[in-house]
Formats: sequence, structure tokens, C-alpha cells
Amino acid sequence: MTHPLKSMPVRPSEITPKDVYLSRRDFIKAAGILAGSAALAACAPAEAEGTSPAPAQNLPVLTDELGDPANTFDEITKYNNYYEFSTNKEAVAPLSKNFTTSPWTLEVTGMVGKPKTFGIEDLLTMFPQVDRIYRLRCVEAWSMVIPWNGFPLASLLKQVEPTSDAQYVRFETVYRPEEMKGQGSAFYPWPYQEGLRLDEAMNDLAILATGLYGEMMPSQNGAPIRLVVPWKYGFKSIKSIVKIELTDKRPETLWSTVAPNEYGFYANVNPNVDHPRWSQASERRIGELTRRETLMFNGYGEQVADLYADMDLSLHY
Repeated sequence: MTHPLKSMPVRPSEITPKDVYLSRRDFIKAAGILAGSAALAACAPAEAEGTSPAPAQNLPVLTDELGDPANTFDEITKYNNYYEFSTNKEAVAPLSKNFTTSPWTLEVTGMVGKPKTFGIEDLLTMFPQVDRIYRLRCVEAWSMVIPWNGFPLASLLKQVEPTSDAQYVRFETVYRPEEMKGQGSAFYPWPYQEGLRLDEAMNDLAILATGLYGEMMPSQNGAPIRLVVPWKYGFKSIKSIVKIELTDKRPETLWSTVAPNEYGFYANVNPNVDHPRWSQASERRIGELTRRETLMFNGYGEQVADLYADMDLSLHY
């Protein structure tokens, strides 16, 4: 099915000032707004859930460009897919509490003119941080609206000067099974790997996120640096990145390796192509009682549809 609602241009940091993020964060902490575990039940499409408390009347409400309010800090940080720690979404936060994020380095190598290793401090100072309120659509048919802080992935790639032969960007998560107990599972080919075409990676919507709600990135959300690609299903947005490689070959990815019939390389949000085990036509927004229709490319079609103009999207799940 198609959806008549068009996507709209992303709002840059100037439209959502830092003080709005901080006032929202401070209010959440001061008022003790908590989304209980009952409201954040497992993500199976048919499950019911509660609603988040309404914000105070005079508090600035963060919304995405379609007018949907951001999820609370609590919702975003207590309901996490992060198999390196646990397959239980509500267990990730406590299990990742002592995850070491400093010191941290990010190696950028491969088909580039200027390979470089960045410390996390370099990434925070070299690249101006911007605020982006993006929808996150999980392949499991639930969604959130998240106020990220970070910088365009393109800015980093331009620094290392991709060669003319580079066609893809490969990402790799840290491998640290002594801290990430989920990496002890032999079922998954650790470390987590993901990939994008170079033109996808250079799109302005793709960011390397270093925080959310004006705070440094929580461990359970991918600290200290993660990818956010809002027009793709959430598993493409790899967390805790330690290596980026430019290559001329399409990278192997964890989920495409585990179940290629269910998790394709492109993984663009597409309500017209169902997952083999459930429909993708609608989604459950965390904190809402009812389901909503899923938008093509998660509502970012005007910014990214041209990247796939020559592809049969029904064949590139």
C-alpha cells in the first residue's frame, strides 16, 4: 500500500536549539517521568502497551518534521535492541551500565587517500555537532522518535578522501566479549558488521551520532558513537563503531549472514514488502495505544528515493 503523506526536509540544529533539548531533558529528570516496563512490552506487532505521561503545559515539546512528538528519554534508553549485551530489550540498560567507552578510537581505512584513526575527543571537536530529530523504525514493526546529537557521516568521509574505486562503506562494532556478554553467543558472527553504498553514506541524513537529548550517548544506545540511517530499518544503524572501511566490494553484514531471506543488505523501510514473518504495513510507536501506517523510506523519500531510482525495491528488502 502507498501512503499519501509526503516526507519533508529534515530540520537542522538551528530549528531545534540546544536549550530546547536541555530543558526537555531537565524536565524529564526533575519530574521523574518514567515509562514503566508494562508500557514497553516486547515488540511483537500484536501486543498492547500503555501511554507515556503528557508533558507539562509550558514545556517545549520536541517533534519531528511531521509533527510527531519525541519519545521520552526514559523510553529511548530503557527499550533497546543490542544483542551484544542481551536479546532482552529491557535488560540491555542494566547489563551495559559499566561498559567502557573511554578511551575510544575509530579507525577509518581502506580505499581512501588519507587513512586516519580518530579519538572520540577528535570526533567531538573536529566536526560541528548538530541536532537531528529522526524517526527510528525497527524491522520488528515498532518505532520511536529520537532527538540525536552528532554529525553527518559525509563530513568524516570527506576528511579521509575516498578514492575513485571506493563504492561501499563497511562498519564494524567493537568486539569485547568480556564486557559484552552477548558476544559469547556462537549463533552470531561477531563482531557486528554493517554496510552502505558510498552514495548512501554521503547523503546528509546519514549521521554518526554521539548523543541524544543533549547528553553523551548512553551505553545501551550505542556509546560512544553509532550510525543513524533513518530511512532504513534500525538494524542498519550499527552501534559502538571502532572501524570504518571504504571498499569496492559489498560488505558482508551480520543479519544478512544469519538470515539472508529476512534481512537484506539495503533494508530500506518499505510498507509494501512484508517481512517473511510479519507485515510491515504498519508499526507500533512506543508509548502509543494504536498502530500507525508505515511510510515509504520511513517518510524520508524526498531526500533518498533518487538513490534507488533504477532498482526494483521489491527485490531489495
